Amino acid sequence: MLQDAYTFNGFTTNDIAASRKFYADTLGLQVTENKMRILQIKAAGGNQFIIYPKEDHEPAKFTVLNFEVKDIKEVVNHLIEKGITFEQYDEPIRTDKKGICWDNEGPNIAWFKDNAGNILSVIEE
Repeated sequence: MLQDAYTFNGFTTNDIAASRKFYADTLGLQVTENKMRILQIKAAGGNQFIIYPKEDHEPAKFTVLNFEVKDIKEVVNHLIEKGITFEQYDEPIRTDKKGICWDNEGPNIAWFKDNAGNILSVIEE
């Protein structure tokens, strides 16, 4: 039954207008807002996710959304130019000065936060 169901994820923000601007203008995604003030965001391949307002929003302490990219270095440089600051980690995950974890045992990945403190990543295919 559920194995055939379309899935999508959702998470919260404390500022729906700022989130709309961040996801549309900074990340370049297609964002619409419905009557319930929920942001509906379209990504590649027909994927979508939602962001909804929550007054007592607390950002998760884990990655809520991953963007799979072909060239992580190119994407990180582009997002830095757009004002994104990438997270820096030392142990056990080690990132370079731009925030990219070049992991020989797994995919290359870099983490950043949206306007509400939610953790997002770009991860190399």
